[in-house]
Amino acid sequence: MPRERLSMRKIKEVLRLKKGCGLSSRAIAQSCGIARSTVAEYLRLATTAGLTWPLAEELDDAALEALLFPPASTLPADQRPQPNWAQLHLELKRHKGTTLFLLWQEHKEVHPEGHQYSRFCDLYGQWRGRQDLVMRQTHRAGEKLFIDYAGPTVPVVERLTGEIRQAQIFVAVLGASNYTYCEATWTQKLPDWIASHVRALQYLGGVPQVLVPDNLKSGVTRPHLYEPDLNPTYQEMATHYGVAVLPARVCRPKDKAKAEGGVLLIERWILAKLRHRTFFSLADLNQAIGELLEALNSKRFQKLAGSRRSLWEELDRPALRPLPCSPYEYAEWPKVKVHIDYHVAVDKHYYSVPHQLVGLRCEARVTASTVEVLHRGRRVASHVRSHLQGRYTTLPEHMPEHHRQQAEWTPERVVRWAGEAGGSVTAVATRIIASRPHPQQGYRSCLGVIRLGKQYGKDRLEAACERALATGACSCKSLASILKNGLDQQPLPAAAAPMPAIDHENIRGADYYAPVLPFAGEGGRPC
Repeated sequence: MPRERLSMRKIKEVLRLKKGCGLSSRAIAQSCGIARSTVAEYLRLATTAGLTWPLAEELDDAALEALLFPPASTLPADQRPQPNWAQLHLELKRHKGTTLFLLWQEHKEVHPEGHQYSRFCDLYGQWRGRQDLVMRQTHRAGEKLFIDYAGPTVPVVERLTGEIRQAQIFVAVLGASNYTYCEATWTQKLPDWIASHVRALQYLGGVPQVLVPDNLKSGVTRPHLYEPDLNPTYQEMATHYGVAVLPARVCRPKDKAKAEGGVLLIERWILAKLRHRTFFSLADLNQAIGELLEALNSKRFQKLAGSRRSLWEELDRPALRPLPCSPYEYAEWPKVKVHIDYHVAVDKHYYSVPHQLVGLRCEARVTASTVEVLHRGRRVASHVRSHLQGRYTTLPEHMPEHHRQQAEWTPERVVRWAGEAGGSVTAVATRIIASRPHPQQGYRSCLGVIRLGKQYGKDRLEAACERALATGACSCKSLASILKNGLDQQPLPAAAAPMPAIDHENIRGADYYAPVLPFAGEGGRPC
């Protein structure tokens, strides 16, 4: 309370300027020639007394002074009634919007002899300080980056359909300088979670020693007080940047108090300023957030010298480790099982692995361009990623020997293999494959022909194929019969000479069949 009371006339002027004209405390102080703290104190007293503007006509200066400055209680301070501080504390936590001032008013209505508001607040602060001991944390430069999502979301309107989607707000705060980064993403799922980390580190211009996230499912697969299990993708990203991850303990928000404070700043200085704007795309929203974020980081502290940006340049930036040459490439780690055809399924496409792993469970590392399969931490297969569903990507070295040989059979290869015995053998193999509806149906016959060459020799097989071509008996069985009966060692039958033309008077010549035009009778019709 001011040391000297102002005249009732000046107090009325303060009330008129505030409640009647809506001026700020600074403007009222300049107009009345008093301090802003004095203006604030008298406005508080008027609110406590329940005064409205304009004042009632019957309210003279004496009555106004009695309302603003009620006589102090004659009870000693130690005898004045005090509330149940524990119950009052629960009321503050239980109901959103409940303030200490409201609870003090309710207490004064029941106990008029109770403490005034300032003493009431002091006593509550002393009680709470005895209940909740907090260790002051000292943050070293470049050491920790605290990460969380803001509670409020931002609506984004689809321009064509009018559908409204809620964008999530990612927040990251450096411990020493309070330098802050935030952005909007569609979800809090793993792809957006990892991508936000990558962009945050690029914005900070370096890598801290430790990441302190919340126990979000995207980052921590299984929360634990002492040994939480990290998501494999999140762990791989941390390994890529050479940073440690120390998740906050469950239900311990003070472990990431910097992130909580950063979220509060983002809500007040960015989200609150955007509440009346309509955004039609995530890019537009992030552009607006980026502009306000620059202003927030450049805003000067009230009780410290400089700003978040100046402290970042002075403390954190020199201590941060350099970024790697390339940003982290997002990868997922699904569990896969090797099926009986020695392939694993990833997004409905099938990739081969060594056939010895049939029936075992493996891990797949899936990026935008590659699919790697690991068994017990060792990479056993690597493929270029394909998005064709229902198709197979198979490497020959993953197949069993008999599968590999069968897979390597092609019409050209079979003909070339058979042709090593001679040109006639090549011709027979070509005719066998061409005579089948499907080339694969002729492979076995060609293999039989090749096996005859191993049994009887290439020269005899070549001679047998010459006879088969001459007689039109191009089959494996015919060749086996020719070789068994030794017909390949006999001369080929001479080709029959063409018979001479027969000349006889009863044989009509070609002229007899010359076309004769029909006779056209009356009307142009033939007779």
